[in-house]
Amino acid sequence: MSPFGIRIYPDPVLKEVSLEVAHINAETTAFIEGLVEAMRSSPGVGLAAPQVGRLLRIIAIDVTPKNPGHGLVVLINPAVISTRGCRTIREGCLSIPEYTGMVTRAAEVTVGGLDPAGNKVVLESSGLEAIAFQHEIDHLDGILFLDRITDMKRSLFRRNMKQK
Repeated sequence: MSPFGIRIYPDPVLKEVSLEVAHINAETTAFIEGLVEAMRSSPGVGLAAPQVGRLLRIIAIDVTPKNPGHGLVVLINPAVISTRGCRTIREGCLSIPEYTGMVTRAAEVTVGGLDPAGNKVVLESSGLEAIAFQHEIDHLDGILFLDRITDMKRSLFRRNMKQK
């Protein structure tokens, strides 16, 4: 059982910009373990630190359940270095349960950051993993997939939220 609960929209922490991790220490490592546990105990393929209430630039992604052969990726201070192509896909978010929307993102990305040991890494990705990287890095900048759908769809979502 994860020590973290996933924050649900409209929790204000989801719209905040996360801070860079200056030092990787035992506290950082423990946080990453909890973040990965929270992601794995949920139906999603990725999780960002703000989604569990911490404004740190840390993400965890594992698309293996939907695309076998990938594996867990944890990045600290991740950034998109380059993008290629374009793809529109239905996205959902653990912080916005029971709602999905069509989002256009790069089909392929190159991302960089630090692994949990503090080593610089650069990864090339495509498909669902590329989408997940972009989605989770957006969380670090206070951007939700709702911000990337049409105004009409966003209005419908907000109207439905008020009715609940």
